[in-house]
Amino acid sequence: MYQKLINKEATMSVVGLGYVGLPIALAFAKHIKVIGFDINAERIEMMRNNVDPSEELEAKDFDGCDITFSADPEDLKKAQFHIVAVPTPINQSNHPDLKPLLGASRTVASALKPGDYVVYESTVYPGCTEEDCVPVLEEISGLKFNQDFKVGYSPERINPGDKVNTVETIVKVVSGSDAESAEDIAKTYELVVKAGTHRASSIKVAEASKIIENTQRDVNIALINELSIIFDRIGINTYEVLEAAGTKWNFLKFSPGLVGGHCIGIDPYYLTWKSDKLGYHARVINSGRHVNDAMGAHVGKQVVKKMLEQNKNPLDARILVMGLTFKEDVADIRNTKVVDVIRELRSYNITVDVVDPFASPTEVAHEYGFELAEKPKTASYDAVVLAVSHEPYRAMDEAAFEALMKDDKGIIADLKGLLRGQIERLNYWSL
Repeated sequence: MYQKLINKEATMSVVGLGYVGLPIALAFAKHIKVIGFDINAERIEMMRNNVDPSEELEAKDFDGCDITFSADPEDLKKAQFHIVAVPTPINQSNHPDLKPLLGASRTVASALKPGDYVVYESTVYPGCTEEDCVPVLEEISGLKFNQDFKVGYSPERINPGDKVNTVETIVKVVSGSDAESAEDIAKTYELVVKAGTHRASSIKVAEASKIIENTQRDVNIALINELSIIFDRIGINTYEVLEAAGTKWNFLKFSPGLVGGHCIGIDPYYLTWKSDKLGYHARVINSGRHVNDAMGAHVGKQVVKKMLEQNKNPLDARILVMGLTFKEDVADIRNTKVVDVIRELRSYNITVDVVDPFASPTEVAHEYGFELAEKPKTASYDAVVLAVSHEPYRAMDEAAFEALMKDDKGIIADLKGLLRGQIERLNYWSL
């Protein structure tokens, strides 16, 4: 398979062209023939015009690529090596929602031929590829797993907004359903991953390695978030404590904050769901999720508390929330926990304006049901919540925030600790 791909006697398909799929498709298309498939025809048309709908890549990144973009499942029949890179969200009960993954598996299965490979990149619980996806591939294709087609798993490690740690520079974990497929899959990824590959001993090991990456970060951030609540009650600044503790060589560097996005705030639930199915309640992971999921409401309550301390009536108040995306300098609003802060503030009947220079107003209205303000109102706010440290906000000084406030009792809630030590006249609070 590897030899056929590099000789362009075989074609790769990448199914799902979002934050994960498009970069990997373009990287491979500089070396081999690629079909980029997505069910969204509008997105496909944008990519045909060298435009990344996710606003992560530039037009030049499409240059020199042997890639055909398509929304027609029939085109997948021209490919022999399929990579599936679709989202794996959770439902309202915080359980895995496999509909996109199984839907993509059905689409690929309809195009599957003897000798084909299917490699999954979507983050899942250990066992999902072989226990949930493979049966779909077998049933619809009529082919036999490992006899007629091979399967692998190579978890994505895309970090939105990061121009340093990219597909090419991050070591790629790879696995296959047998020794031959594992070797072919590893060599194929080594075409584009300059950092090399780590060959996991099994698909389940590879699946587990990905899901604990984000689970580990989630638990560590939860600890710092809980500490920030404790330190706030003591009356000391969390960032000052972390700065002091960080002088020891083996202190782990984590900061408090809202834990959202499509990875860290979701992936641990896949692992706890699997754990429950095996009869074990994951206490530490679930506790971490509880702490992090509650941080948005905690921030909202603290802002209201600070307003009351300044004799400000919430019913008459107007608050500006700066930043809505799940992290700085990206357009991604999926599972952003800033929304929890907004909802908590509005539960007190406070008027809340939200601005974000990166987020799409159309996507925000569709996803969350409220409008982004075009720009802040001068001299209008009782408090400003600096929720995301976007580049334009990092350039603001105290005078810029003062210009937004109704009076000299204005409150700045700095969730990233961006302004620590810089605010002298306004009322300052951070996690």
